[in-house]
Amino acid sequence: MKNIFDAKATSVLLGRLDKLTHETQPKWGKMSVGQMLAHVNVTYEMAYTDQHSKPNRFMRFMLKTFLKPVVCGEKPYKPNLRTAPAFLQTKPKDFEKEKDRLITYLNKTVELGESYFEQKESNSFGKLTSKEWNNMFYKHIDHHFRQFGV
Repeated sequence: MKNIFDAKATSVLLGRLDKLTHETQPKWGKMSVGQMLAHVNVTYEMAYTDQHSKPNRFMRFMLKTFLKPVVCGEKPYKPNLRTAPAFLQTKPKDFEKEKDRLITYLNKTVELGESYFEQKESNSFGKLTSKEWNNMFYKHIDHHFRQFGV
């Protein structure tokens, strides 16, 4: 797994992002490229803002027990996996706006670095290590970049 906190790895991601256009079509799934970028940005919104509420205790237990190993583990996602309701994007999204937001989030993640994320609380999974945050961030964006052929 590449290190999202490393400027070189993030530079590669930014290069892949730059290959996307508002006309890029997915290899699988129903999202437009703008919706995909908005979808990927939700992960960062959850890390950096209070815009998404935490699940209740029971749901957090379930997520931590059953979903955390999938989301925070090393194994890549398979195409066409179902997503959580907070990540669904059904309305059209402005490609350039979402691209700019993602660039800002990626750069902020590098600037803050691994130490900022060590034992940082996740809305869904509780405290995570910086490695778990890295896996969650990197494999999610990589999955969707592969979905759109970059």
